[in-house]
Amino acid sequence: MRIAGIGCRPGTPLPALLAALKAAGGADALATIPERAPELRLLAHARDLPLHLVAVAGIATPTQSVRILAAFNTGSVAEAAAIAASLDGGGRLTHPRRTFGPVTIAIAEVP
Repeated sequence: MRIAGIGCRPGTPLPALLAALKAAGGADALATIPERAPELRLLAHARDLPLHLVAVAGIATPTQSVRILAAFNTGSVAEAAAIAASLDGGGRLTHPRRTFGPVTIAIAEVP
């Protein structure tokens, strides 16, 4: 199962989210921080995917954004969300974050 951890700017429109998810190769589930729930609920509904709202503070990530680290206490919202959502199933991050306009996506896979 592929879990897409997603970070985005507040108010990111659904077409941008749909295009980013497609460019990232799709997913079986989505994960993000509670602050991005309004944007990601639209994407989850449009693609009929489960959405996991997760805490990301303190999660170590392979890449680092100084701005995200200061705001959320993690290096990448997308990577941290994917990691957090996959841990219960023994998953791991397989694709570090990639940016598609206002959207950042990282992929974790759960066996």
